Amino acid sequence: MIILGIIISYFIGSIPTAYIYGKLYKGIDIREHGSGNAGATNVFRVLGKIPGIIVLVIDILKGVLPVVIVADVLGSTQVIERILFAVCAVCGHNWTIFLNFKGGKGIATSLGVLIGLTIKIASIRIVLILTVLSWLVSFAITGIVSLSSIIAGTFLPVIMVFSGQSFEIICLGVVFCIFVTLRHRPNIKRLLAGKEPKVKLPFHKK
Repeated sequence: MIILGIIISYFIGSIPTAYIYGKLYKGIDIREHGSGNAGATNVFRVLGKIPGIIVLVIDILKGVLPVVIVADVLGSTQVIERILFAVCAVCGHNWTIFLNFKGGKGIATSLGVLIGLTIKIASIRIVLILTVLSWLVSFAITGIVSLSSIIAGTFLPVIMVFSGQSFEIICLGVVFCIFVTLRHRPNIKRLLAGKEPKVKLPFHKK
């Protein structure tokens, strides 16, 4: 059953939401526009707010479903099994089989995993709240989505350690932190060069 759950979780994560929406909504390959990334942020940038929100929500659900529904249907009661399904879902999003293993950056799906875990493990709620808060504070200050994601991903395992999470959960946080860093390598290069695009927020100084 664990192997089946791993396979199902990977394929759920692999659904290329941004690519599909781009094709259905505008007949375009989202990877050929904006940042070239097949993720919700690029959909916001290229197609607008409503499409971006739709893709974001679906990508979040891609993280929730394996951790909650797939695990429950298959009778997976151990935390480690839910964690395995979670990692596979994010791997599916990041390296989708449907787009030659070139997917998104995994932030929304990772968020979905955390949301799913809070449904089953109450102690993780503080991790979810503080991680989202770190992203929001960073974004409010910088207006840079990628930097905010990197900061939130870096803080994730730290928050897990200081909130007393289990070893398995902390390992998940470390894996997600590594994933975020690896997937944002081009963004990190642009950040260091001062060329990463910013979102102009109303309270930012001109």
